[in-house]
Amino acid sequence: MSSELFDAIDYLEKEKGIDKDLLMEALEAALISAYKKNFKSATNVRVDIDETTGGMHVYARKTVVEESMDPNQEISLEDAKEVDPNYEIDDVLEVEVTPKDFGRIAAQAAKQVVTQRVREAERGVIFSEYVDREEDVMTGIIQRKDNRFTYVNLGKVEARLPVGEQMPTEEYHVHDRLKVFVTKVENTNKGPHIYVSRTHPGLLKRLFEMEVPEIYDGIVEINSVAREAGDRSKISVYAPDPEIDPVGSCVGQRGQRVQAIVNELKGEKIDIVQWSEDPVVYVSNALSPAKVVEVQVDEEEKATTVIVPDHQLSLAIGKRGQNARLAAKLTGWKIDIKSESEAIEDGTLDPNKTKEESEETYSEVDEDPFE
Repeated sequence: MSSELFDAIDYLEKEKGIDKDLLMEALEAALISAYKKNFKSATNVRVDIDETTGGMHVYARKTVVEESMDPNQEISLEDAKEVDPNYEIDDVLEVEVTPKDFGRIAAQAAKQVVTQRVREAERGVIFSEYVDREEDVMTGIIQRKDNRFTYVNLGKVEARLPVGEQMPTEEYHVHDRLKVFVTKVENTNKGPHIYVSRTHPGLLKRLFEMEVPEIYDGIVEINSVAREAGDRSKISVYAPDPEIDPVGSCVGQRGQRVQAIVNELKGEKIDIVQWSEDPVVYVSNALSPAKVVEVQVDEEEKATTVIVPDHQLSLAIGKRGQNARLAAKLTGWKIDIKSESEAIEDGTLDPNKTKEESEETYSEVDEDPFE
């Protein structure tokens, strides 16, 4: 066998990080398999490879027994002593059985082993590189589509964007550039499989982290995200420092920061509200852009009854109940919304109670505080 093979093995260890000993073990196993396959041998054999000369020898291994019953695996003590008088029962006798034309077969087997191990090593490197990107945002280019996936080139690998993770308001065209959220990285026999999403709430969270320096630096924190992808989302934010305006930080000057995210999500409406540990304040904020008269809290049931002005009822509930549904998902509280007149009529609200204004919040679509 050519010494060039061993030079290649040394190169692979240095450049590809493939362990030389593991590669040599795999090579020996492949040579044994090739010997048995090509020479119809069931004999227990061992392959000895000389890395200096490139020489290779095949040895049949037979256990020394009193009387041989299987010539392929055993040799009688009498016959073994003819080879060497020092052999005893249970010793292993080795006899060279290297075929004359085994070099060609060995070279082919070696090529297959090296190719396979290089492929496995490259897959391992790619998997290691991308497994740390789970729950992160990456930018890729759409390569192709089929009935199940849109395939996005992330550089060294094609990610799979399932139909169920695609935004209903978007059309995906080959060569389009796209930001995606990495949901799962799997290592399979066919290489790493990476699954991405455009609908995951994590995408919205990561986009805010990328767009708002105060979030990236930890000055402003994202408490929770509720999303109906392609239509509307709510995100609650908080700043430990009372001097910092978390909502304003996310909105940016003249709404530039949130607008950049809206553009990336192809017009998805985004409500940014301030988180509060007080459920009355938090639920009131979450129902933005509707104004709230009163929030009644049932701690045991983790439920709230929210009373809003009559003219704000449809706004508070939202189209097809979307605003109330997102607010409940955002806060983790059940929300039952009533109009003022209904609440007064059923005794839920004291008619003499003055109307309370909720904390100012910002909805990118419904109102612009900078106009």
